[in-house]
Amino acid sequence: MGFEYALVHLKYTIPPAIALTYIYRPLFTRLDGYRISFLITIAVVSTIPWDSYLIRRKIWTYPPSVIIGPRLFSIPAEELFFFVIQTYNTSLIYLFLSKPLLHSKYLVARNTTGLWHRAGQAILAACAVIGGFQIRRGGEGTYLGLIVAWAAPFLLFLWSISSQFLVKLPYSSTVVPIAIPTLYLWIVDTLALKRGTWAISSGTKVGVHLWDGLEIEEVIFFLATNTLIVFGLVAFDHAVAILLTFPDLFPKVPELPSPVMLMQAIFTDPVKYDGERIKGLSQAVARLQKKSRSFYLASSTFSGRLRIDLILLYSFCRVADDLVDNADTISIAREWIRKLTHYLDLAYASKEARIISKEPSLNSYITSTFPTSTHSALRLLPTHILPYKPLYDLLEGFKTDLEFTSTISPIQTEHDLENYAAYVAGTVAELILELVFVHTASPTSTSTKQKDHLIRSGARMGIALQYINIARDISVDAGLGRVYIPHSWLVAEGLITQDVLDKPELFEVARLKNRLLAKAFGVYGECGPAMRGLPRDARAPMRVAVESYMEIGRVLKKRRYRVVQGRATVPVGRRVLVAWRALSEG
Repeated sequence: MGFEYALVHLKYTIPPAIALTYIYRPLFTRLDGYRISFLITIAVVSTIPWDSYLIRRKIWTYPPSVIIGPRLFSIPAEELFFFVIQTYNTSLIYLFLSKPLLHSKYLVARNTTGLWHRAGQAILAACAVIGGFQIRRGGEGTYLGLIVAWAAPFLLFLWSISSQFLVKLPYSSTVVPIAIPTLYLWIVDTLALKRGTWAISSGTKVGVHLWDGLEIEEVIFFLATNTLIVFGLVAFDHAVAILLTFPDLFPKVPELPSPVMLMQAIFTDPVKYDGERIKGLSQAVARLQKKSRSFYLASSTFSGRLRIDLILLYSFCRVADDLVDNADTISIAREWIRKLTHYLDLAYASKEARIISKEPSLNSYITSTFPTSTHSALRLLPTHILPYKPLYDLLEGFKTDLEFTSTISPIQTEHDLENYAAYVAGTVAELILELVFVHTASPTSTSTKQKDHLIRSGARMGIALQYINIARDISVDAGLGRVYIPHSWLVAEGLITQDVLDKPELFEVARLKNRLLAKAFGVYGECGPAMRGLPRDARAPMRVAVESYMEIGRVLKKRRYRVVQGRATVPVGRRVLVAWRALSEG
């Protein structure tokens, strides 16, 4: 009896698990727990027979003096724990690196078996055959053959069902989560082999080393096992992405889909996928990444179909805003608003029309009226679960943007400023909360009175965020001939609109910027506590969305800050830290 193997865990596997758990804890969801438990169960069940065989054949040995004693099918308890802890650690690395991704955009709406798919199948099948041959042959290639013959069939299965999805994912969520734990475990294994914690029978190994003390068999073993874990997680996410992306195929998806449902999803013929929806989601994510890094970061903390619908809502708002803002003349901009209004009229004309993709006349109007680049955003807006009034009010806010001249501002008073912010931002906050209640709140979890209070508070918070936006963009807006600072404020500082247009860096303008920020933080302090009443699954992500934007305001309060394209920006590391803290507060 000894504690040498147990000490390996205490020194090298448990500390990373604790650190990873602490870092990922604010992001952890019930689906993550289900996903990891699912993988651990498969890892343990599939590895026990193989490992037991190796130990009973004395290919792998553990001196009695290094293990505590208890065994299962000849496998020491410490080894069984290794199956669990390795899967857990690698899974957390994968989950952390994959969190920003919307997996829906990586689906492929056709059943293609390209060169990569067939080559992967051929290589893995060949590995399984060669491994079996090595086992039968015996001798120095036995251990290597056992590793390859055991791992290759599992990898072949996972590759066959998810390769089209897997190869489209960024390397940061496939190669990196394999490489990091593999390299780390190579180092741990080197130390353990040198200390004699475990040993490989000399007659069953080829005698090749990657570096001093690390057998090539161990190199391949840890590479293969971490690849199995990541491929398994990718296949799981592939199935979940199918379930969440296509409500026509899977109308009701529980938070924790059963293994049967996951298999139904993974084996659904890709020909049945809605290719336009995948394309539209991909375009929506691209818009979000390009136009709003703060909301992109915040959106990754939402989950399920709520996240998808939030991205689609943002995509519509962005497209509508760009149509108006990028118009060559005011008359053309007004025409776009008229067309968008008619689009909403058609979308809300009847209950059936509100599912836009199913309404031929509305689709025809979109195709014939709007630029091709906007079609998906207009078709995928989830009007069937959104109230119409905030969308019409949003267009009213766009009309205000068209009333600016070099001498006249539609924002004459503080009341005008608040109304404008309510139209262009309070409405969006209201729509977001409507989606939150549709996707996360049970019929009995939030009363009508509570819901109304939360929506009013959310709309007010949207106004606060718009104040931050205006304060940040004073110089940019001046370049567009717009000054959103109330005219009454300018007069109090002895300024006129033209002064701000000509010199937005004036000291007096900076003072007005701080006044805007003070109003923003005042509303934030007033409405912030209401977020505690949001449904649990949306509370922390909503806090991330708010805090990510308020951090811009905190940066603006400082004398020096980084400016990109005329706008103050928050460094990536600081944004991530803000999000982590917001999630931790729950």
